[in-house]
Amino acid sequence: MKRLAYVALGAMLGFAGAFGVLAAEGANNTNTYGELSLFSEAFEKVRANYVRPVQDSELVDAAIQGMVSSLDPHSSYMDAKTFTDMQIQTKGEFGGVGIEVTMQDGLIKVISPIDDTPAAKAGLKPGDFIAAIDGNSIQGMALNDAIDKMRGPAGSKVTLTVLRQGDKKPFDVSLTRAVIHVDSVKWHREGDIGYIRLTAFNEETASGLERAVRDLKKQIGPGLQGYVLDLRNNPGGLLEQAIQVSGDFLNSGEIVSTRGRNPEDTERSDAKPGGDITDGKPVAILINAGTASASEIVAGALQDHHRATVIGMTSFGKGSVQTIIPLGECGCALRLTTARYYTPSGHSIQAEGIIPNIAVAQGDETDTPKIEEPDEADLPGHLSPEDVAKAKKPLTIIRPPTGKKVDDFQLSYALDFLRGKVNVASGKSEAAR
Repeated sequence: MKRLAYVALGAMLGFAGAFGVLAAEGANNTNTYGELSLFSEAFEKVRANYVRPVQDSELVDAAIQGMVSSLDPHSSYMDAKTFTDMQIQTKGEFGGVGIEVTMQDGLIKVISPIDDTPAAKAGLKPGDFIAAIDGNSIQGMALNDAIDKMRGPAGSKVTLTVLRQGDKKPFDVSLTRAVIHVDSVKWHREGDIGYIRLTAFNEETASGLERAVRDLKKQIGPGLQGYVLDLRNNPGGLLEQAIQVSGDFLNSGEIVSTRGRNPEDTERSDAKPGGDITDGKPVAILINAGTASASEIVAGALQDHHRATVIGMTSFGKGSVQTIIPLGECGCALRLTTARYYTPSGHSIQAEGIIPNIAVAQGDETDTPKIEEPDEADLPGHLSPEDVAKAKKPLTIIRPPTGKKVDDFQLSYALDFLRGKVNVASGKSEAAR
């Protein structure tokens, strides 16, 4: 069974099963029959009177999509093609331009470009809005339809019209589609520090991390001082891989728990004794507003166990679990939000994010923290944080020294931190983002 930070789970749903549940629940659902009758009447009226003939399947697909997508930003209906594409993507290879997106205010919002893809190479950034695809406005278009239009044969071109905060006018970006190979683990030596970047959580991530650690131990030898685990702009993926990656740094304790609407739905995942493959070496984790979902599970688990120091900016804040539920024999499925996940300390990061131990800006963020990057709390219809009244505490944010150019200030700071040098810059008190 595969769980994505959405979760993959097989189940069969149908009208017969639904009516069986309604009948069993009796009087409490008398109004539901009336609502279903209203839907049936509307269905017949549209089919009989719409300006052009409409296929029944088209109406049913649209009705299910509208029902599910109105619940929250991460629930959706997938037709057979979309479901197949999703399954291919989790294996680490798919066609397209290479961006993780969501829908906001009728536009496509970029959560994160994937490393070394056409989108990343063209300079698309988290927080960009895509207003049109090949000159066609995406207003009123379903998210899955927009994604489908951005995909296509490798070598073909697609033009995205982009709105970027701070730019007065939209601009076009021409991309050449490619087969996206998500090489989810990259690593290299930074002197006496092992640097490991996870770009996503697909089926190869945990095994890739383990190869990286083995290789870095050989390269650096006994003088290895620690590891930087870079989760910046990692949009997440398979929950089981996030659990396995976390377990590679821990010898015991809870990694994550998921809690649904019913107490019996609670699940807990624990680290295995002797699981730490890094021999207890110090770890610094880099995060930013593009760090989401499964990557937040890893950061939260290692932070709560004091196994790693989290450095960077507050993460995206996607603390919900989506279950993939196949439907009937159509080859289609629901991606349905069914639970929240919690870090070992019992903290839900939904719409709050992982707050770094040391807040370090990259230097290219805007001066207004709230609008510098997209986050879960900005998405219409998002699940509210559990403690709505909880105020975000100001962070002391360390910024690059004035007048000094540093290619990657957050990484530079993390390396200095692991080597005991943390006097790189001074910080000032600002809002949590």
